[in-house]
Amino acid sequence: MGASVGRREDPRLLTGRGRFTDDIQLPGMLHAQFVRATVAHATVTGIDLSAVRDVPGVVAAFTAEDLELGDITARLERPASEFVATAMPVLARDRVRFVGEPLAVVVARDAYAAEDGLEAAKVAYEPRPPVVSAERALAPEAPLVHDEAPHNTLVDVSMFATEGIDAVFDSAPHVVRVRARTGRQNALPLETRGAVASWDAKEEQLLLHTCTQVPHQVRTVAARCLRLDERAVRVVVPDMGGGFGLKCVVGREEIAVAAAALRLRRPVKWIEDRKDALTASFLAREQHYDARAAFDADGRILALDADIVCDMGAYSCYPFTAGIEPLMASAEMPGVYKVPAYRVRGRAVTTNKAPTAPYRGVSRPQYVMVVERLFERAARELGMDPVEIRRRNVITDFPYTGVNRVTYDPGSYRESLDLCEQVVKDEGWYTAREEAATEGRHLGIGYACFSERTGYGSAAFAQRKMAVVPGFDISEIRMDTSGAVVVTTGTMSHGQSHETTMAQIVADELGLDIAKVRIHQGDTDRVTYGWGTFASRSIAVGGSAVRLAAAKLGEKLCRIAAARWELSPDAVELVPGGIRRRDGSGEVLGFEELADIAYLKAHLLPKDVEPGLSATATFDVFNDGTFSNATHGVVVELHPGTGQVEILAYVCVEDCGVAINPQVVEGQCRGGIAQGIAGALFEQVTYDEQGEPSATSFMDYKVPTASEIPDVLIRHLETPCAFTETGAKGAGEGGTIGAPAAVLNAVNDALRSTGTELDTTPITPETVQRAFGRTVEHTS
Repeated sequence: MGASVGRREDPRLLTGRGRFTDDIQLPGMLHAQFVRATVAHATVTGIDLSAVRDVPGVVAAFTAEDLELGDITARLERPASEFVATAMPVLARDRVRFVGEPLAVVVARDAYAAEDGLEAAKVAYEPRPPVVSAERALAPEAPLVHDEAPHNTLVDVSMFATEGIDAVFDSAPHVVRVRARTGRQNALPLETRGAVASWDAKEEQLLLHTCTQVPHQVRTVAARCLRLDERAVRVVVPDMGGGFGLKCVVGREEIAVAAAALRLRRPVKWIEDRKDALTASFLAREQHYDARAAFDADGRILALDADIVCDMGAYSCYPFTAGIEPLMASAEMPGVYKVPAYRVRGRAVTTNKAPTAPYRGVSRPQYVMVVERLFERAARELGMDPVEIRRRNVITDFPYTGVNRVTYDPGSYRESLDLCEQVVKDEGWYTAREEAATEGRHLGIGYACFSERTGYGSAAFAQRKMAVVPGFDISEIRMDTSGAVVVTTGTMSHGQSHETTMAQIVADELGLDIAKVRIHQGDTDRVTYGWGTFASRSIAVGGSAVRLAAAKLGEKLCRIAAARWELSPDAVELVPGGIRRRDGSGEVLGFEELADIAYLKAHLLPKDVEPGLSATATFDVFNDGTFSNATHGVVVELHPGTGQVEILAYVCVEDCGVAINPQVVEGQCRGGIAQGIAGALFEQVTYDEQGEPSATSFMDYKVPTASEIPDVLIRHLETPCAFTETGAKGAGEGGTIGAPAAVLNAVNDALRSTGTELDTTPITPETVQRAFGRTVEHTS
């Protein structure tokens, strides 16, 4: 551990030997696509598929009534005043709630015939008024997206109302306010969603290959919707080309495909096209904040008060519900700062848009942006340096229990801030900013200091009162007679290098050549149970379970060796390649010799040691989680004529505890920063007044390319975690969390001569032009 071992996945993936969902070809396989709603809100008065079934190549077409599917319902165990449960039908029946909602599945001999079949479908609608914004959803007499959800509100939770907070604001020397909006985004994994379902007659089991981050959750929901025992459903995840949270919820389409395969007793494949991925898949990020903060005359924060509204689209996702964004923001908004008084209201509003799933960072890019804007605004009002005001407020004494009742484990909040500022200075950017000003150019420097809560255990998720409580992970390790090991993990890699980093942990623990370690994941029949990968939990939780399992196997090997030498177990030790006596003789029993005894000469085993070499371990985090932290520094130049925001430099100082593989950590940072920049400057899904999505292709949905993403200078700090078995904290989301705030602050610094400040992302060229007082002309 700690070495940048080359990724073990790469030889397979780079030479075309990877096997993704769309690579799966089965005898007699059929292809499926979905009849989707063409209106945002309507009563369905009829679905006629008779012409579809007559299309050459079409084998079958099914509505919800044909397949008799159960609904997908996610719940929070909260009172009705705080949470409203809404069912998401696998296929819509009497009502549609967003453009792109699946109504029927068409199954054909090839993908082209399936598309032809869609064109023959006839759906009759009685239109209802669509609700396409949070403001409209909350307006008096607004149409209801769900009849059971008054005021179109699925979650409404007020938390942490510190006694006397209003008096604090009334008497504070300085009160600043930020009203911020963030644009609706698509997670955009390189591989769209997909599934291949088939029936195994011998095992009497439905086999579902799908690109999901949560295979065991898909199994549970599929079994319930299809009314099967869970044993009768096996979910297998092939190689996966990205997820970013979009695939950590259960989608409707893979369940419908499974139902079609079960009905037809033939394999059925569905691959989502990019149009559906952009418009009808799970989206995220559309949030509105009205926040204020009180400061004393020395720039120390006295209180924080926020009203958060999250537009969650048409349905709650399973298992996290529509509460995922407002509850995350409400619980963690104070972040790295010592906030004495806090009050927050978080709401999840339902609208006639595609539903929301977790997306890399989950609300933290948004609330960090808002909090960092508050500090920037306070610094300007007090005439203070923006880094100095942060320095006076960051948490420095650990463990620290915040006003949000969260206990933060040791981190390097002040150290990362100081180092990031120093690197920006050493690179000459402060001088460059001054020189640019004399030349009439507009350079700005912005910072974001934040923490990333990682390794959520059962206790942390239980605080949200989820009916389904994720947290623990299970790992099993088996050594064969050649001394090689196979290790299972309940996490699910979709690009995070688990085959490498998990193998590093095992190799270190057992003293094995890493080539002797094989990691298995993503198979519900081979992995006892697992919650999958999300919330930067894989190394913190899954890696801890893996290490504990390896340690248990090491203990068993020591007992076998000790018995062979007629010694006590504490008289031997693990060394690379085997077990060595501690008496100085240097005698070693290799792993192959020990495995030979365990499997082939079991009569030589001590009576209290079972034959075979395997061990199972579980791990959970029972405190409030672990907190990685970072500071990002950004330098931008604004071009008033075009409105372009050019990023000249990006500095990231990160601390994720022990870095199992520094190169992998840096890859996570750079990828996350790219997605954070995308949200800050480019990506946004908008809708017209009828709920029609505007971005149906990459012609309209602006995705940054390599030309827009700068080189990122990364510096590592290391504060080992006391709550994980490896000392590692999560590293998956930090880049995305810090980038929007840092970029926005840099843009505002570059705008300082105009007196204009921006609080909304994405920052479009038109916005920048208007900030400089330029007339924005549109041409058709």
